[in-house]
Amino acid sequence: MSLGGGDTSAAQSPKTEAEIRRDLAAAYRVIALKGMDDGIYTHISARLPDGPEGQKRFLLNPFGLMFDEVTVSNLVTVDEEGAILDDPYGHGVNAAGFTIHSAVHMARHDAACVLHTHTVAGVAVSSVREGLMSLNQWSAQFHDAIAYHDYEGIALNLEERQRIIADLGHLNVLMLRNHGTLVCGRSVAEAVKLALNLERSCKAQVAALSMGLTPDPLSDEVAAHTAGQYARAYDKIEASGQDPEWASILRLLDREAPGYIA
Repeated sequence: MSLGGGDTSAAQSPKTEAEIRRDLAAAYRVIALKGMDDGIYTHISARLPDGPEGQKRFLLNPFGLMFDEVTVSNLVTVDEEGAILDDPYGHGVNAAGFTIHSAVHMARHDAACVLHTHTVAGVAVSSVREGLMSLNQWSAQFHDAIAYHDYEGIALNLEERQRIIADLGHLNVLMLRNHGTLVCGRSVAEAVKLALNLERSCKAQVAALSMGLTPDPLSDEVAAHTAGQYARAYDKIEASGQDPEWASILRLLDREAPGYIA
């Protein structure tokens, strides 16, 4: 699955539950360290291996905890309908968050991780009709690879799930208009890297357009070429199972926030 989705040939071998838990808890901590969290709201979910009777299982953050409080041991396990299977913290999950994440996981079995944020830059770009523009190398990786979903209010209506997945289609990046951003990854690591790159692309756009000068977007040809370069790099990393960038993020957490592993 490249940024546009659909390439399953580059999928990693499935990880163990312990590895997925470690990676997901790490994702919450790095998003917090980067200032991309929103109090106790927004979510990162990860697909677990099926249960003993083929039950679909997912991990989500406990409702009421900030991202820098999420750990390996307090993650909540839910099924695809949102029923709680294991809840060490005891406060369940946020209903609106599960509406969005369950929609993607149920329709896109290639999405091992779904990451949703409300950052100032992401919300700003989601609030303009043009969306993300190919203004630089960072944003070029998302050229023709972003879907858009119109705002319908706080996502509590389960009927919205069908519209979310219809708008996302085969893509891996969704701009939730007037709301925020969502990315899918074949692994937690890939989802985090996409989210970090999308965030700095949004920040760069906000900065560039605030200068009062003339924007100079990349040509479609150059942007498409650059997007292909990024996609091939993502595919190579996922196929190899060796991800030096994710390894560096885990080392950062070992230094700055080692408590996530508890």
